[in-house]
Order: sequence, then structure tokens, then C-alpha cells
Amino acid sequence: MGVWRQVAEYLWIKKRDPNTPHTKWIGYMHGMNRISILLFLLAIIIMIIRLIMG
Repeated sequence: MGVWRQVAEYLWIKKRDPNTPHTKWIGYMHGMNRISILLFLLAIIIMIIRLIMG
């Protein structure tokens, strides 16, 4: 599976593959990955705003 497809699934842009296993531990892992991706995007946005504002 491609990296971009996995990121799209984490951010609810693309539907998940119904054939993947569903356990609570995988759910926890996906939740933590989702949080880290969102924080990374927030940090990038803040850095761009600080760069533009001077």
C-alpha cells in the first residue's frame, strides 16, 4: 500500500480497505498516526505563517 493512500485513509479522505484486519490495537495505532499527521500539518502551517509575517 502506498504512503499517500495510507495518509488519505488516516485523514478520512479515502475509504479504508474492507479486507484489512480490524483489532483494537490497530485502531489505537491508526489514531496515534492520525494525531501525529495533524500536528505535523499544523506545525507546517504555523511555520509558513511565521515566515510570511516576518
